[in-house]
Amino acid sequence: MRRRRSLLLALLAATVAASVAGAATQDTRLSLVAYSTPREAYNQLIPAFQETQAGNGVTFSQSYAASGDQTRAVKAGLRADVVALSLAPDVDELVAARLVDAKWKRQSYRGMVTNSLVVFVVRDGNPKKLRGWNDLIRKDIDVVTPNPFTSGGARWNVMAAYGAQRKLGKTDRQAQDYLLKLFRNVVSQDKSARDSLQTFNAGRGDVLLAYENEALFAQSRGQKLPFVIPRSTILIENPIAVLKTSEHKQEATAFLRFLRTPAAQRIFAENGYRPVNKAVASQFARKFPARPGQFTIDRLGLGGWGTVQKRFFHPRTGIMARIERQVGGATG
Repeated sequence: MRRRRSLLLALLAATVAASVAGAATQDTRLSLVAYSTPREAYNQLIPAFQETQAGNGVTFSQSYAASGDQTRAVKAGLRADVVALSLAPDVDELVAARLVDAKWKRQSYRGMVTNSLVVFVVRDGNPKKLRGWNDLIRKDIDVVTPNPFTSGGARWNVMAAYGAQRKLGKTDRQAQDYLLKLFRNVVSQDKSARDSLQTFNAGRGDVLLAYENEALFAQSRGQKLPFVIPRSTILIENPIAVLKTSEHKQEATAFLRFLRTPAAQRIFAENGYRPVNKAVASQFARKFPARPGQFTIDRLGLGGWGTVQKRFFHPRTGIMARIERQVGGATG
């Protein structure tokens, strides 16, 4: 009898322990705070992660908005375990706020999770015959792009335009003059890349400066929005990081590792993003052709994003602040 009672107590203890462990797993809820465009990709990636051993029992809350707005929200107290932002300076801003580890770029792929390109989304049939950057400053062209003081995508657009001019042999001053001419043609500056896509879909503008993945997203939903990859354009690099304040760093880190696996990178590719995983990228080479004039922010000789952010996008003294004041745009 005593042996039977001991066995029952042992089984009961094991059951309680399992229940407690299961409850702890079920209580793991990660908050993903991301820029505006990858919602559809993460809606597929999260269930795929949850099917893995590391993701079993992990649930998610998700927030999507303009990258700059999300960065400011996290600094102001928005709970986040993982931030997936448009560009590195937004993560570095969280480093400065002591919310992200300064060594975040030591992750695989220098902290990046996807790539893309800046492209021209045009009307069906490309009636204005838009092929290169000089076409965008014609007097008959209306341009749609997000605002660079809220949208990371817009900052990529600005640096693609500036960099293309420098690659053509133009001086710094000539490239800045080009930006002024370009923004004089801008008829809408929404807060985010996704908002600008919706504005263009509503019929405004002749051309939308956009992420390649946004153009592919629109096409995948049957929208007749062809796009042109200009001969010279910038490689967009999208970062991801775990917050130092996360109460679930182990699960958050496991999620980041999963996002760089071949399975997850294929999901990103199917949603229009260029994979950072080279093996997966080679599988999608036809979908994502290489561009001979493609360049990175680091190859512009400007000192990288740290210098570019201050020189171009400081809200009072930056080049784009001056241009926005000249064209009547917002700087905050």
